[in-house]
Amino acid sequence: MKNYGDTRASLASTNLGRMGRLRTLVGDIAYDLYGHRLTSSLPQDQLPAHVGVILDGNRRWAAELGSSSAYGHRAGGEKITEFLGWCEELGVEVVTLWLLSTDNLLREPTELDALLEIIEDTVTSLGSTGRWQIHPVGALELLPEKTADLLNKTKVATENVPGLLVNVAIGYGGRQEVVDAVRSLLLDGSTAGKSLTEIASEINIEQIASHLYTKGQPDPDLVIRTSGEQRLSGFLLWQSAHSEFYFCEAYWPNFRKIDFLRAVRSYTARNRRFGI
Repeated sequence: MKNYGDTRASLASTNLGRMGRLRTLVGDIAYDLYGHRLTSSLPQDQLPAHVGVILDGNRRWAAELGSSSAYGHRAGGEKITEFLGWCEELGVEVVTLWLLSTDNLLREPTELDALLEIIEDTVTSLGSTGRWQIHPVGALELLPEKTADLLNKTKVATENVPGLLVNVAIGYGGRQEVVDAVRSLLLDGSTAGKSLTEIASEINIEQIASHLYTKGQPDPDLVIRTSGEQRLSGFLLWQSAHSEFYFCEAYWPNFRKIDFLRAVRSYTARNRRFGI
């Protein structure tokens, strides 16, 4: 005898599954339409040329899922390629990604080793696309030799790629960068046979800027930090003097294209006076 109760339950389950898929489809369509509307609303002559990003929240995102820090960092690394694609669509010329700070180097060895391995895999993956110039910025001498060597090799392998310039800030600290810049400036002056008095009398903003990790690049127009934290923590300390800042509540692995477009929309709506 046919069990009509089981049949009805099966049909109900099937219908619920179809309704769920339909809602997902409708949501995807609405998301795409909203993203297109946001993109269309952006004034093309006011878009940022250089975007800096503090990729924050990987560990908290993983913890809320009951997973390891390494899982969160891996998910954060995988988000980068998608993000760079969004930047390309808007014609951004330079992106600086803060992947590892000098403070992070003090983390527990097991976590740090896993994080460095993920960073190495991420940089290798970005370089292998052939789409972007990968430029390491940071105190590479503080990193393990294996990591520093990989970063330098990726830089050389991609330096003639005509695409987006991607600064990967690894072993980076804003104060450390300024110290390194001043040290480099003093050594150059000494090599040129100048006295300390001569160097001190000639030093200016432009000279220090020419010794930064990002020398020759435009300063960041827009700096984004994810995860809800509202501080820079020393990111591009010198270069961000006139940058616009945008703080997003989403953890980095959850950062969406519409979050990025909202950040850019906020940037284009501001009146940048540069202190004048």
